[in-house]
Amino acid sequence: MDGRERAESRPQAAVLGEVPLSGETGVPLPVSVGAKLPLGPLPGSRYPDPHIEALDKRFKGSPGTGAVERVATGFRWAEGPAYFRAGRYLIFSDIPNNRQMRLLEDDNHLSVFRSPSYNSNGNTVDRQGRLITCQHSTRRVVRTELDGRITILADRYDGKRLNSPNDVVVASDDSIWFSDPSYGIGGNYEGLQAEQEQRTNNVYRVDAHSGEVTMVIDDFTQPNGLAFSPDETKLYIVDSGLTHGGSAHIRVFDVDVGGGKLTNGKVFADGFAPGFTDGLRLDVEGNVWTSMGWADPNEDGVRCYAPNGDLIGKIHLPETCANLTFGGLLRNRLYMCASTSVYALYVNTQGAAVP
Repeated sequence: MDGRERAESRPQAAVLGEVPLSGETGVPLPVSVGAKLPLGPLPGSRYPDPHIEALDKRFKGSPGTGAVERVATGFRWAEGPAYFRAGRYLIFSDIPNNRQMRLLEDDNHLSVFRSPSYNSNGNTVDRQGRLITCQHSTRRVVRTELDGRITILADRYDGKRLNSPNDVVVASDDSIWFSDPSYGIGGNYEGLQAEQEQRTNNVYRVDAHSGEVTMVIDDFTQPNGLAFSPDETKLYIVDSGLTHGGSAHIRVFDVDVGGGKLTNGKVFADGFAPGFTDGLRLDVEGNVWTSMGWADPNEDGVRCYAPNGDLIGKIHLPETCANLTFGGLLRNRLYMCASTSVYALYVNTQGAAVP
């Protein structure tokens, strides 16, 4: 070994900076199997299931011989469900425990998909079958490639760090739309407490070809769940700003997907206070299915609104519901992430999102 080789083999003394914490690692509760909430149909279920409340004949919350089932439990705050039809499994986030979970549909096997997940929140699947994830503690939106590599899609806007990306959807032109409230930087439980760099809490679009991040709306208190109408002419966005002195409602906009423009915004549904909604998805008929909770326990669960804004049905759950998605090979199984558990229900319609 010559002198040059010896010099290169020496350990580096200089440290440029510390690697930040990945977020609250949490400690999964050491609860025995027998002590966890029971899986299967909820207590008191029969056909027709009283947990499914039809307020209008347009509501297709049950195929008839079906009931609400608890399919997974043992989490601190379940969020962001995304269904992979090719593998027949559900990916969802357990935010405070800093992990993403995977639930196999064939035998209901539950396992940890990724830990740490950097306090992942919203998840979705793009048209190529890749996982898109919003991360609180890294303040970014990432894509898991088919070979397992992670690609950062967005972490800054206008030279400043994002707040804490929350929910995400992918349009047919492969553009990615996500909300960016401040929940993940408000403390050290669902992210890492930090100073807010963006002046407002916004919704953004990532161009599929250039990767450019543009802001599409900036007048929400806390933008949260978002979803396109089946024909992608409308974009529905939740404002859960009641948590910060603002509104609790769903707004709908005319959307130019290719141009990244929102116009003609109006309130689609409100009257949630003192509770509020969080995440939403649409079915093929344009009905809006949205989570509900944080107030009257009798209202915990999911509400369904017709395209004209009429409330047409409810699904009652024993816990506050955060988010939902349509899964199953036929997109007719509604998965609902609600506090410590995941619930599922076969419905008499199909989810609009592709895949």
